[in-house]
Amino acid sequence: MLERFDVGPRMSEMTVHNKVAYLAGQIPDDATQDITGQTRQVLAEIDKLLALVASDRQHVLRAEVYLADIADFDGMNKAWDEWVVEGATPPRATFEARLAHPEWKVEIVVTAAVP
Repeated sequence: MLERFDVGPRMSEMTVHNKVAYLAGQIPDDATQDITGQTRQVLAEIDKLLALVASDRQHVLRAEVYLADIADFDGMNKAWDEWVVEGATPPRATFEARLAHPEWKVEIVVTAAVP
């Protein structure tokens, strides 16, 4: 069975298939915050989406972090380290990339198991 969540005209925020949740890239709502604040917002959005399917950060299988400026790596990691579950840290890749809007500092994509 395939389920889509928050379906829009261009994309869905999440698709679930075979007990795996695939999230679209999550971005901050308030782009006036620094990298740590923007990362916290993005991680909170990920939590909300995973909760819709009774999953959570402990079930993240993989994460991809896109930073507008790789110099923000430490600030992003501050929020990330607060968020991840000790002993359940997922594989992660971090990239520097030009994001769709210049005020965004971070975008995060995750794939998670649905228990």
